Amino acid sequence: MRNAFASEITKLATEDERVVMLSGDIGNRLFDDYKKRVPKRFFNCGVAEANMISVGAGMASCGLRPVAYTITPFITTRVMEQIRVDVCYHNVPVVIVGVGGGLSYASLGATHHSCEDIAFLRVLPNMIVICPADAVEVRLALRAVLQQDSPVYMRLGKKGEPVVHKGIPNFVIGKAIIVRPGTDVCLLSTGNMLPTTLEAAEALGHKGVSAQVVSFHTVKPLDEQLLAESFAKFKVVATIEEHSILGGFGGSVAEWLADRPAQEARLCRIATPDTFLHEAGEQEYAREVFGLTGPHIAEKILQAAR
Repeated sequence: MRNAFASEITKLATEDERVVMLSGDIGNRLFDDYKKRVPKRFFNCGVAEANMISVGAGMASCGLRPVAYTITPFITTRVMEQIRVDVCYHNVPVVIVGVGGGLSYASLGATHHSCEDIAFLRVLPNMIVICPADAVEVRLALRAVLQQDSPVYMRLGKKGEPVVHKGIPNFVIGKAIIVRPGTDVCLLSTGNMLPTTLEAAEALGHKGVSAQVVSFHTVKPLDEQLLAESFAKFKVVATIEEHSILGGFGGSVAEWLADRPAQEARLCRIATPDTFLHEAGEQEYAREVFGLTGPHIAEKILQAAR
């Protein structure tokens, strides 16, 4: 995902002289091509992420389109006050990009995990929250968010994620993408859990359960039309995310559901538990510990459908 981001932001910066890249002292080689093409619009703000957000807010208020980029917990948790007061309160179009969302940096320990960022940022007024599923969605999302006149948070994975979309889907902020049709259960995936969600759908198919898979790339605003159709049509609607069970995508859908009349479908939320992982291991290991693998997800869906 990060390579797709670097490539696309370089293209966009050459097309639009308002685009400015702010880095929190990472990705220096990643952005070599960007710096060659538009050297005066790249700023390494160092390990001073709070200052970087405030710099971005000032640039945005002057008509520029700043994109602030660094590791997810450092550009969310560490700088919440600046995001809330400098960016969201003034409703300026700063694009905040967190790389290594969820458990992508699991091997570096809990300081580098980010299973709370969606919850933190979706409650802020004016903030849009986008979680692309693969490199294709990253490119489409970046183009879309730079057209917005309000703050945006983009949550990326790390690198090496499989490309799910074989073509170019119709990407619209607030409109989910149906990746695989189905008739029995509906799996709503956000962010880089989409390949694993498709594995779960395959496993369910072997058990005689037809699963629709949806890329819910926009957590805020929700695609309420698709949610309404899904809860009216399927036995089980599951939200699947590499984020805490509290306050994330599943929590957002649960809030939406609570304000509506009783629905036919049952909501099943699949996410990381409300706990820290006190072990170091690769992302695949962390997902295994938390039950975020295709077989585990399929089993939870089967239990919910009984």
